[in-house]
Amino acid sequence: MYKLVLSLLGLVFLCGAVSAYQINIDAPATLTVGKPLIVSGTTNFGIGTPIDVVLYHQLTSTTEIKRKIAYVQSDHTFRAVFDTTNLEKGIYKVEVPASGLGDSVNMRQVELVDRSDEIYLYPGVTPQEFTGTLAISGTLAGNKNTGIQVEVTGPDGFRVFGPKFIPTDASGIFTLQLPITAVGTYQVGFTDTQGYIGTRAIVVTGGIATGIPSATPSVIKLSAHAKSSRDAPAYFEVRSGSGTMAVYTSSDINWVIEYADKTGTIHTVNDHGELNPEQVEIPGDGGPVYFKVYPYLSSDSGEVFLYVENARSLQVSTTVPAVFQGSNVNIAAAPATQAPLSPVAALGALLSVVFLLRFRK
Repeated sequence: MYKLVLSLLGLVFLCGAVSAYQINIDAPATLTVGKPLIVSGTTNFGIGTPIDVVLYHQLTSTTEIKRKIAYVQSDHTFRAVFDTTNLEKGIYKVEVPASGLGDSVNMRQVELVDRSDEIYLYPGVTPQEFTGTLAISGTLAGNKNTGIQVEVTGPDGFRVFGPKFIPTDASGIFTLQLPITAVGTYQVGFTDTQGYIGTRAIVVTGGIATGIPSATPSVIKLSAHAKSSRDAPAYFEVRSGSGTMAVYTSSDINWVIEYADKTGTIHTVNDHGELNPEQVEIPGDGGPVYFKVYPYLSSDSGEVFLYVENARSLQVSTTVPAVFQGSNVNIAAAPATQAPLSPVAALGALLSVVFLLRFRK
């Protein structure tokens, strides 16, 4: 009898080891200050389980900076995005503070690198009086006869330039003259072959122009918005033009874009977190292109704005376009995975059975 009990106890602990909870996270080893820190993970916890993800700064002591709650998705993944704007450079760690997770990887170390001092903007770049042209000129340390990628966002949140490669001369100097139509604060982002460098604000003051003083035709920009959730995604219909369309969402929520090309193939875009818009460029052929936008997390919902450049029209679709019919799966409503029985509970149940069998004789 005792040999039977010992054998059963061994099976209990073996089953407990096999069915133990697991959490494994991943994060970049280095990241430039200002870029979103994306922490992704996998787990065998049930769908919809909340997971605490914490960002710590490691100096002489460990200090908690931010804490996010991520929810386990249908594929047993989760993701948390941390804004690193204004954080000091140095060593940080992201962690899922939990115990009893076996050989899980629930902590990653991240080094935040600040490269903003590598960009020098010449005096007079900001603030500058409105003339119809935004002047951007400066130097990038150690970047001679190469180049730098520049992207400019206007005061209204629309992208007005780039991302586009600008060459530097033998002294590392870059110069850009960009036509603009309004005063306000322009955000200029810089990237080189080593990655993201940083963003600088250029303030333009004065009057408002009546047009762009350039022979180059302006790019048509359209926008539309609708409420969106995982249960009720937002649908948009775009009539493309003859050139390449640039399509991007608003930020603040981690949005997912799905769109159908002219062959009916569905493409999914989810390259950024909640801090940056999702964006895609599509060749225009004059025909309609349909978009479906919904939050990555089932717990999120809100108003999503879709912005389109170089298209003839953009409107919210009040019905589900035919290309998306039958593919609107409610991931959030998927049945939760039943949690495995813990070794302690299994042991208690087994001992109860053994006790009853022994004393019934």
